[in-house]
Amino acid sequence: METRNYNCFFQLATDMIGGKWKAMVLWSLKKGVKRNGELKKLIPGISQKMLTQQLRELEEVGIVQRIAYPVIPPKVEYKLTKHGEKLIPILQELHDWGKDYAIENKITIEKATNC
Repeated sequence: METRNYNCFFQLATDMIGGKWKAMVLWSLKKGVKRNGELKKLIPGISQKMLTQQLRELEEVGIVQRIAYPVIPPKVEYKLTKHGEKLIPILQELHDWGKDYAIENKITIEKATNC
């Protein structure tokens, strides 16, 4: 991870998992190991380029582990590290907050396979 100066721990944490797609990648890995194609299906709207970039960044900071098998054709899987697993209860709280907010404000959410 690139060395940066942070003003607080919250800023560090949001820098690591912030952005449009990283939390969705983590949410998709909450139930275990996934291959790239599975992640792509679980995250509607993400491009392959963006998925690859987000996975690399999450791997770089130690939140996601990339497992490459020495086979042909290549087989690669992704899973949460211990640090990544610790984020799931936080993401669950955020999910539940979003659900409550949607209900209270009569916001319709398309039923996604990942939520």
